[in-house]
Amino acid sequence: MANTTPDPRPSPGAPAAGDWPARAADLVDAVVEVLRDKTVRPLTLVARAVVFGVIVAAAATVTVALLSIAAVRLLTVYVFDGRVWASDLLVGAVFVVVGLVAWSRRFAKIPAAAPR
Repeated sequence: MANTTPDPRPSPGAPAAGDWPARAADLVDAVVEVLRDKTVRPLTLVARAVVFGVIVAAAATVTVALLSIAAVRLLTVYVFDGRVWASDLLVGAVFVVVGLVAWSRRFAKIPAAAPR
């Protein structure tokens, strides 16, 4: 039959019952770790998302600007034979169409309620 009496000796890693400074330090350490897990880590993730979002938005803006400049230059030289106004008109029309499509999708469609 197994011995069911508890071992009176403390485990090597745990502080003794009378060692209250070590227990208090362990409690403070545990509280600080929980607070860090609940606050600092989520805030770090949010900050990273914001920073990466700003970087992606800036890169997308630069890319769209450079692509539109390249389109105007290519259209002017190879399609419209030096008529910049025609290239500007065509690229502007593309931007207007894209803007109108985005404008038409600005609200979520609400399904019509069934008549009672």
